[in-house]
Amino acid sequence: ALPWLYLKGISTGDMREALTVLLGDEAKGLSPNVVSRLKSEWATEYAGWMKRDLSASRYVYWWVDGIHTGLRQENDARQCLLVIIGVTPEGKKELVTIGDGLRESKESWLDVLRDLSARGLAAGPLLAVGDGALGFWAALDEVFPDTHRQRCWVHKTANVLNALNALPKSLQAKAKADLHEIWMAPTRPQAITAFDHFLKTYGAKYPKA
Repeated sequence: ALPWLYLKGISTGDMREALTVLLGDEAKGLSPNVVSRLKSEWATEYAGWMKRDLSASRYVYWWVDGIHTGLRQENDARQCLLVIIGVTPEGKKELVTIGDGLRESKESWLDVLRDLSARGLAAGPLLAVGDGALGFWAALDEVFPDTHRQRCWVHKTANVLNALNALPKSLQAKAKADLHEIWMAPTRPQAITAFDHFLKTYGAKYPKA
């Protein structure tokens, strides 16, 4: 809970009081000095993990996203965490990297991908899955151009439903289910049929969706 509270803006001196609500008297030992020591240890562990050798690493899939924390730098630019989760050829899911950036810019993603390459990652995954943010895709083309790309359906569904915000709430669930019928279809022809159904149902009244 400590990192979560920290990201929510709770200061080191207020951690014990905040955690007392969750843990009761067991939080008494979490003095500001203890919290500071834990943060220092975690920062050291993170720095070491971010320098690990990747020359033997290979990935079939990457899931990529930018997580906005609400933290701001001195110039008030929005910071976000740039996260890549990968799947190895053996089917093991693992955290590949987690860096920081300004928004989800191409330059920030280039720093992340170039760092992976510099630590020995010889090739990108066969397929990368992410949202429509252009920063990552532009950076991917420069560092790992052979990787195929796919839009994340969770993000895509949210984008379409946001465009349907004028839709009555009673129909929101139906629209979401209709979207699921597209990407969960067992065959391509069935997916196209579901796609056409969605267009006919919502296209005239909600062209943006």
